[in-house]
Amino acid sequence: MDIGIHALSPLWNRLFKFDWRFGLFLIVVLCAPRFMLVLKANQTGNYAPIGAIMFLSALVPFIFLNKYGRNKIGIKGAKRVWRLMLSLAVGIVFSLILYFIGEGLFGNSYQNWYQYIGKSYNIPEVIAADEKLTMFAIMAATGMVFSPIGEELFFRGIVHGSFAASIGEQKASLVDSAAFALTHIAHFGLVFINQKWDFYFFPAMIWIAGMFAASILFFKMKQWTGSLLGAIFCHAGFNLGMTYSIFYLL
Repeated sequence: MDIGIHALSPLWNRLFKFDWRFGLFLIVVLCAPRFMLVLKANQTGNYAPIGAIMFLSALVPFIFLNKYGRNKIGIKGAKRVWRLMLSLAVGIVFSLILYFIGEGLFGNSYQNWYQYIGKSYNIPEVIAADEKLTMFAIMAATGMVFSPIGEELFFRGIVHGSFAASIGEQKASLVDSAAFALTHIAHFGLVFINQKWDFYFFPAMIWIAGMFAASILFFKMKQWTGSLLGAIFCHAGFNLGMTYSIFYLL
């Protein structure tokens, strides 16, 4: 059965075909505004719009796809619950690897991606241990829910599925991983420091490579679990490890 014909809901099936063109359309329409919103948030400190864009990203498969299409992109139960737990652990380990790379190369400078991202957490320089734990728990819970669900339903879900319908699973993974990695330049690479913009070329290249590798890893966990839940859990683990690194290792 050709998923490109049968995946979209009747309303959208008149306008689009579920193929690479549709995937490219989604990337342009959603990722470009997101990129600008993240840059604006880094400048103003107001990250509320980012939550809105993650919510919209999560809705996209339900807006455009019918039940068959949602099932084909991985919106279904996982094969084994223990595999989800291992996916979570894999994400944590990979985030710690990125921490050690950043610390080894750039120390506590803002060329270290976790140092730069961590400044958006607004952690007080002097803070009691219990208050720090509470703040960590809130930030970790938020990071483990919103972006993993929104980004995985979007990148590893509908975007990947649309490209896979045209070029196959493995090549589609390269495309959605590239889109994911380049979108994250707004999070680190193009930075706002001391009231001016800068671009850290070498650190940014490592960060992009790290985000690309993380994206491939999320896809592998999706394949291994037979569900987008695998990608979501792995992504959640990555964000948990990153938040822990920012709060307790930097």
